[in-house]
Amino acid sequence: MATEESDAAGSTAGGGTRTYDVVIVGAGTAGCYAAATVAAEGLDVVVLERKTEQEAGHIACGDALKGADKFPESIPKSKIEPAFTNTDVDHGRFEIPAEDTVLDIPVPGELAVIDRMEYGRRIIDGAESAGAEFHYDTVVQDVRQDDDGRVTGVTAIRKGDPLTYEAEVVIDGAGSLSLLQDKADLEAATFDTNVQYSQFSSAYREIVEVDEPVEWDDALVFKPTQRSAGYLWYFPRTRTEINVGLGFQMNEDPMQLVEALKRDVRERPEFENAEVKDKLGAALPTRRPYDSATAPGFMAVGDAAAHVNPTTGGGIAGAAYAGTYAAEAAIEGISDGTVGESALWEYNERVMDHFGGRYAALDVYNIFTTAYDIDDLMALLAALPVTKLSEALYSGSADIGPLLKLKTAVKSYGHWSTIYDLYQTKGLADRLLEHYEEYPGTPDAFPAWRSRRDELMEEIYTTTGADPKY
Repeated sequence: MATEESDAAGSTAGGGTRTYDVVIVGAGTAGCYAAATVAAEGLDVVVLERKTEQEAGHIACGDALKGADKFPESIPKSKIEPAFTNTDVDHGRFEIPAEDTVLDIPVPGELAVIDRMEYGRRIIDGAESAGAEFHYDTVVQDVRQDDDGRVTGVTAIRKGDPLTYEAEVVIDGAGSLSLLQDKADLEAATFDTNVQYSQFSSAYREIVEVDEPVEWDDALVFKPTQRSAGYLWYFPRTRTEINVGLGFQMNEDPMQLVEALKRDVRERPEFENAEVKDKLGAALPTRRPYDSATAPGFMAVGDAAAHVNPTTGGGIAGAAYAGTYAAEAAIEGISDGTVGESALWEYNERVMDHFGGRYAALDVYNIFTTAYDIDDLMALLAALPVTKLSEALYSGSADIGPLLKLKTAVKSYGHWSTIYDLYQTKGLADRLLEHYEEYPGTPDAFPAWRSRRDELMEEIYTTTGADPKY
């Protein structure tokens, strides 16, 4: 069990120190899967969550879950499956009003729309069942480090009382633009500190109940905003309960999210007399995953390490695996008696091998879109074959032969220069993906790998004409 010290024996009222093997900040997907994995090994782990017990799990999300058939076993799929409210969705539906076109894009793998609040409660319950402890109403204030820079814990306010949490390893699952990364001194580590608000999106979503079943209840509906780096979504939880939302890249001029969403909803006849049941906003990463999410005694997971598909915003499955991989690295390091950066490094390797490299390649297409007019992009999108769009969105690459190039060019007469730039960009994205497949096996080899990656990024900026993102 965790050890506890305080001025008054048996009580932490007014302050005190608690010691665990692992402290996790944030009860989201990554935090819960990490906690369940650590607890299952018999180690002491606590999850610090700023929300109340009743509100924990209430997170702004599109509610779409891809890859539900391949979740880690630390919280079994059977545990979360009751939160799957629509398992009939099997494709994306991309509406392009300017081209009077609707594209039905296949989505590989198992797909579902979930009740995010119910899902959140179930993963918390799964971690608790494994033996993890949860402290709600706990707001982290600062990060503790020793003289060598190793993270040794955090300080927090829990229900009004100051507490210190000490641990062998701290896992940051506190979400986008995490406070922990602002407070910790990570300059001597490989941990990615090249993180800026402009690499994130501001998003807003509502849960809306409509009178009649929608016709597209088997699809995830996307629609472009008037911004090149943003879109609206309509994801059916059920045939009459829809998650509707939109977002924009924070490097652009601010968008009135609520009004923009209401305006689009008013124009859709299926939403006449719709009732809003819940509303919430958030920031989410639309950037490549962190180059490194490790430091001595410290790892970041999920949104706190940008483990999100930057083209679709999907991040639940990636967060589950990131939490699991970080926990397994922590378990091994604690067992070996060392939790330095080299001991935790395998976590970075596993993330990059599983999905990080693919997401970094997909980010190249986000960069591409910032350099072009929205109308040109939509005309080009309408001309591309849907199977190739699906491959590009979910694998980071797609084969484009000469005949396909010719057919696309004919359909996109007037946008040939954009097509040429896209094909060049596709080649650079492929090269970047290949480079990520050679992610280094040690922190010592990391600087050389990053230097070569940055050279590839310079080529991407030159080819696209986009402003540097990093």
